[in-house]
Amino acid sequence: MFIKPRMRLAPDDTTFKFMKGRIAGLVVSAFLSTVSVVLFFHPGLNLGIDFSGGIVMEVRTDGPADFQKIRQTLSSEHVPDHGVQRFGDDSTVLIRLPTQATEAGTQVAVTRVRTALEKSIPGARIVRTDAVGASVSSELFRHGLLALGTSLLMILAYIWFRFEWQFAVGAVVTLILDITKAIGFLAITRIEFDLVMVAAILTVLGYSTNDKVVVYDRVRENLRRYKTMPLRDLIDLSINETLNRTLGTSMTVFLASLPLALFGGASISGFAWVMLFGIIVGTSSSIFIAAPILLFLGENRLRRDTAAVVVPEPGAAPQP
Repeated sequence: MFIKPRMRLAPDDTTFKFMKGRIAGLVVSAFLSTVSVVLFFHPGLNLGIDFSGGIVMEVRTDGPADFQKIRQTLSSEHVPDHGVQRFGDDSTVLIRLPTQATEAGTQVAVTRVRTALEKSIPGARIVRTDAVGASVSSELFRHGLLALGTSLLMILAYIWFRFEWQFAVGAVVTLILDITKAIGFLAITRIEFDLVMVAAILTVLGYSTNDKVVVYDRVRENLRRYKTMPLRDLIDLSINETLNRTLGTSMTVFLASLPLALFGGASISGFAWVMLFGIIVGTSSSIFIAAPILLFLGENRLRRDTAAVVVPEPGAAPQP
């Protein structure tokens, strides 16, 4: 016995004309991606210790931290003002030190900062110290970019193998636009870009790819069913038929990530915020970017399976 769902995010018989807004969607997306590329170069990403190198010390104080006093104390140790920032709650401070030439130099720098803090701020204690050398950080950065590039190539190959080349090009171009917007989001919010953020972007890529494959799969099915329907109307039909699934999946992932962003703490909140942003961008791009690109590339070019059974188009008169 089939049980009808109690709540649906969209009616089953929606007939939205999404392709009417295809030009506006592409223009807005191109503009946002261009701005994101500019932000990537200026002011640039807030590179974490994984990619920038250096020493990061997490300090906890008894009660709210006095940042002015901490900065004055560390000025004698040549720690710049921007090297001291709040981390999580009011009693936790993050201190950044420049990269030291040797491991012994790193130990000396950490000891000097610890001694200065203990003398001037009673109760201050260092709960974590991380150090990454310049060569290691540059290698991690290259590997992170390599991971992103490799994932895009694998997605291109998978979709090209499963669908026609128009689908593959449309999906990869859309994913590149999604990535640039995520980079712009990181540049604006100043969330640290580290290996965790690379993992977040790769997760967003996977989610966004899955969303686009669902829409593209329905387009391919409808190409076999409705052989005389204009491609523009066929894409609108396909999006409407998958709209409930797209919105339902997006809302589920969004609601699962929201508590992590709000209450997950500094170590996980950045990942969750990127996920939330990526869900919104990935869902909207499947409709307003990937589908219009497919329309422009596939008009009169997409292969039709002549052996498929022809199903009468909606509203068409029955065949004698």
